[in-house]
Amino acid sequence: MTTTTKTATPGELKARLREVGLRATSARAAVLDALIAAGSPMTHADVCERLAQSEFDRATIYRNLTDLAEAGLVRRHDLGDRLWRYELADRAHDEHADDDRHHPHFVCTSCGGVECLPDGAVLVTAVKGAPRSLKGGLIEVQVRGTCNACA
Repeated sequence: MTTTTKTATPGELKARLREVGLRATSARAAVLDALIAAGSPMTHADVCERLAQSEFDRATIYRNLTDLAEAGLVRRHDLGDRLWRYELADRAHDEHADDDRHHPHFVCTSCGGVECLPDGAVLVTAVKGAPRSLKGGLIEVQVRGTCNACA
């Protein structure tokens, strides 16, 4: 799976946290920075691994992931494997940041890796007889298969 190396300055991280009404603690900023740097949604264990050299314990990281999700900076996804994955609410699809729609994800059935799919990769349209929820509201789309690295 691909990753990016985006980073934010400590000042940018703290400003972003304060904008949503959160205290700008060093742990919260570190968790947010890890999610910014990630190229795909991350599990709690992924974030802990990325922050292994820090002084933050697993419970602190989990509490901060929850706080970031409740504040709307982070989205939490259940991709059917009983692991919550977290990603920036505006990752790769800034136009969805202010509504309840989620962009689609690709889940590798071999390695378990997850990637965000680009706009237009999957189109969901309401068809006659489909549930009314397809016309609006929360829809999560997951495409499963084998990633390029595992193929």
